[in-house]
Amino acid sequence: MKEEEIESMRKIFSNLKDKIEPLSKSPKIQALQKRVIDIRKDAIKNNKELLETVQKTFKENDIDCFLAADDEEARGIIMDLINEEIESNEKIDKDKVYISKSKSNTLREINFLDLMDKNKINVIETDLGDRILQLKKEDNDPVHPTGPASHLTVSDIADIVNESMGLDLEAVPRPIMEAVREDVLKLMHKSYIGISGSNSIAAEDGAILMVHNEGNISFVQSKKLHIIVAGIDKLVPFIEDSVSIAKLETAYATGKPLTSYMNIVSGPSKTADIEKKLLKNMYGAEKVAVILLDNGRSKAIDECLWCIGCGNCVVSCPVYNIVGNEYGYSSYLGGRGVALSRYLKDNEVSVDSGLYMCTLCGICTENCPVLTPTYEIIEDLRNDTQKEGLSREQHKSIRDNIKDNGSPY
Repeated sequence: MKEEEIESMRKIFSNLKDKIEPLSKSPKIQALQKRVIDIRKDAIKNNKELLETVQKTFKENDIDCFLAADDEEARGIIMDLINEEIESNEKIDKDKVYISKSKSNTLREINFLDLMDKNKINVIETDLGDRILQLKKEDNDPVHPTGPASHLTVSDIADIVNESMGLDLEAVPRPIMEAVREDVLKLMHKSYIGISGSNSIAAEDGAILMVHNEGNISFVQSKKLHIIVAGIDKLVPFIEDSVSIAKLETAYATGKPLTSYMNIVSGPSKTADIEKKLLKNMYGAEKVAVILLDNGRSKAIDECLWCIGCGNCVVSCPVYNIVGNEYGYSSYLGGRGVALSRYLKDNEVSVDSGLYMCTLCGICTENCPVLTPTYEIIEDLRNDTQKEGLSREQHKSIRDNIKDNGSPY
């Protein structure tokens, strides 16, 4: 990241902290926090049972459910679903396929965009922040799980939009937003497939909850085929649990007590307004397919999976505020992302710079709504990787010098 981008990010994070801190101290939010901590701990502890339950309830709700052991299997399932829709839908231009996408950290995890590029499929990022990064093209890594473009000033964004869309907009937020919105809406009319993540999945109800402020997910889920990719750690028992998590995530992600939209999907589009006879395929999706991704989660320690995805750990991390998204694997997920990489990726990934950038100060835990002990996880992870001989090259050099010369130099 450029120094000016880090400076811009720090200012935005500082303003965000000023909104989050007083809200987090309110009695209502603190009561909600206690409830969500219990929900997340119990859900992760009972994940196997919830996974069995949700497969049954999805089937009852006419939702296609797939289990993906890893990212490669998830990508294969996605392509099978897409190709099936392309072949069966005469309205799709086979030479130029469009997919409408909403923001999803899980899709980033499985390198969804690279998969689409490889198969020459056009992805329409419907979230404004993600769309800006998509138009930016180079150095387009996100810096925050819910605010991916938080490092860019309005002048930066104006330059990106003007260059990519051939416009001459001033550095004023509303005209920029309106130009991007118009462009995205035009492209979305060409799309018959939507793909998204999920904030939470209620296993007992067979329902998926998605949170958004922009209204874009409503468009994505209205496509003929709606694909949802979510980690198995997103499972909770009931939809009431999902709503509680969504409210707490919103408070810690935006400093607002409630998001603009909570979309709940519990099956394809249907109506019973003619003699109470159930008819499928009204306005929304004709097919809903959920891919539940393991990708190492079943092997992860419980504490790594409590996260509700608010990103407040990143906002409060003193190291991240200095180095930005150079902070190791999935840096926009903070130290928790670095710790989780131990399970989601090959072990070598765990010895990247992020693992040793952490100062173990514990500020992330103090600011985490579910009190994830990230610094303790990272300290344990350092010990484990040392024992397994996965030390960084610099550390190996110091060790060998001490052994051979009695000095680290």
